[in-house]
Amino acid sequence: MVSDVYPRPFDERRSAAAERGGILGLDPLLLIAALGLIGFGIFSLGEVTGGDIPHNPYFYVIRQAIYAVIGVALMLALARVDYSRFRELRVGLYTAMIGSIILVLLLGQATRGSKRWIELPFITFQPSELGKVLLVTALAGFAIDRGRRVTERQHTARILLMGFVPAVIVFMQPDLGTAVTYVVITLAILFVAGARWTHFALLGVLLTAAVSAVLVIAPAIGHPVLKGYQQQRLTSFLNPSSDPRDATYQIDQSLIAIGSGAKTGRGADSTQTENGFVPDRTTDFIFSVVGERFGFVGAAFVLSLYALLIWRALRIMTLSKNLYGSLIAGAIAAMFMCQVFVNVGVAIGIMPVTGIPLPLMSFGGSSVVVTLMAIGLLQSIYVQARLTSKSRADLLR
Repeated sequence: MVSDVYPRPFDERRSAAAERGGILGLDPLLLIAALGLIGFGIFSLGEVTGGDIPHNPYFYVIRQAIYAVIGVALMLALARVDYSRFRELRVGLYTAMIGSIILVLLLGQATRGSKRWIELPFITFQPSELGKVLLVTALAGFAIDRGRRVTERQHTARILLMGFVPAVIVFMQPDLGTAVTYVVITLAILFVAGARWTHFALLGVLLTAAVSAVLVIAPAIGHPVLKGYQQQRLTSFLNPSSDPRDATYQIDQSLIAIGSGAKTGRGADSTQTENGFVPDRTTDFIFSVVGERFGFVGAAFVLSLYALLIWRALRIMTLSKNLYGSLIAGAIAAMFMCQVFVNVGVAIGIMPVTGIPLPLMSFGGSSVVVTLMAIGLLQSIYVQARLTSKSRADLLR
């Protein structure tokens, strides 16, 4: 039995500090960015969907608020857990991710030609969204655990394979946007882990060859890999006015909506998003709603919150107590950057339409909850880094 007169072990003191810290130990700026985006997103949905559901003008607002409450609860729960424990569960997490997205192909309900969702008693669940967080935590663990007899090139190839396999499965649903996000997560983990630049150069050559084969060679020989509408989405943004009634309709209407918002927005006089000219205005084109109703000021405010969110994620990456936390934070930051850049890029016509939701703004339970879970992991890394620094300082006294 150890007497209280002796210094307590490091882990004990860290646990005691954790109990004293509570919610005050969270990164306040990261929390402000997340809550600000949720609040503005719900407000935007309320402004544009009031007449969509007869006798229920707050249908989207109430549902999005419920998703947000669930997500915030999970975020706070994850913030209180030491993220390092997930490293020990990497095999189970990866297996669960692969199993869930394969299950979609078998049991998923087809909507608009895609199988992405599983119908549950009270909600519609999209496993590929949860797969983002599972991939981050699992792949970061595998990236650290490199066998002694495994060369650096073999290790890089193994991580790429483990990241690209679920991306291919998701692509088969088909869900190009989420598949691209999986690829970005994989590359971010390799980058933060310190993979050689020559590996990325070789990978770039291979990806260029693959894209050329899919978009040019395969259709030329009569064996297209992409469906017609998918190929149109990937190429129509290069000439937005080429087919305003079909292939480029979404982009054209989005550009009209954002352009008409001018500096301060049209408010209640909005027509493109209010009258349904912009398709998917609650999900993929929610930024068009912001641009038209709130103008440049509103769009700048939203992008500023995303900049704050990503900056804090990158800052937490540098503060992490270990490499595992840095890999998780770096991958989450890359995931946010990818989703924001592609979604906003689609809305302003500089990116092909790929169906990537705008984090915490687009309507959808799976996206909102999973994004807040990712932020919960960031908060866990931040909390553990603070506790470690404090414990070390106490030891030096």
